[in-house]
Amino acid sequence: MVIALYAIVLCVTLFGATSGKAEASDARLDAFLTVTGFDVALESIRLGATNAPQILGLEAQDFGLQWTALADQVFEPKAIRQDAKTLLAQALSDEMLVHAAAFYASDLGMRLVAVENAAHSAEDSAVDRARGEALVATMVADGSVRLEFLKRMNHAIDPQNIGTQAAQDVQIRFLLAASDAGVINRIDEATLRSLMEEQAAEMSVEIEAAALASAARIYEGFSDSEVEAYAEALEDPIMQQVYELMNGVQYALMADRYEKLALRMAELSPGEEL
Repeated sequence: MVIALYAIVLCVTLFGATSGKAEASDARLDAFLTVTGFDVALESIRLGATNAPQILGLEAQDFGLQWTALADQVFEPKAIRQDAKTLLAQALSDEMLVHAAAFYASDLGMRLVAVENAAHSAEDSAVDRARGEALVATMVADGSVRLEFLKRMNHAIDPQNIGTQAAQDVQIRFLLAASDAGVINRIDEATLRSLMEEQAAEMSVEIEAAALASAARIYEGFSDSEVEAYAEALEDPIMQQVYELMNGVQYALMADRYEKLALRMAELSPGEEL
């Protein structure tokens, strides 16, 4: 009953008459972030910062014991949330907002968001990845229709197939910012982009396989019919617009924060604390 009431309150907030006041718009955006779980997904950007130095061929400990504090400052959740709301407010239509909220405030939607939030809040371990891969292997061996449903879901979540290019763009901007800041040796942008282009196909395959294994594990507790229903919901044209926007916002914020992280790293010297 508590969960149902919570969903109703969110829906009233989202479906209520649109007000010209900034406060109402802000409240609706907050409700959208919560009901879709996008707020937790944005906060999870911080988890990747743990391995950021490895992209530069370094280790977090190379910059002292205050590395965690640096990442926490750059990836401060409230600031990321506010930036996301600013970007969403420019492109998120009432139609998109209401459509997404209607699904995610449903019983199935809330259960899906719960497991997705849990997954976003914890970095995948080797054990998690192995379990997901094993589940996929079993589905392949059994010729399970569930595998096709999961593939449809993953494709619908990234309808424009920007995942690989976006991930590479984040890395490129991070590397170039680190290079410009003197954190690493000078990098030629044209050479770097050429190298990334050569690796794009292989990287795309790896991302797709990892996403499939992750989905197999995350949605393991859902029935085949529920997974199919989720795939169908994600394939709706309006939901496609919602995910295209959320993907764009998330990657834009990642690139911005990683650039800032590279500049802040320039304040440090290997072996010294912040």
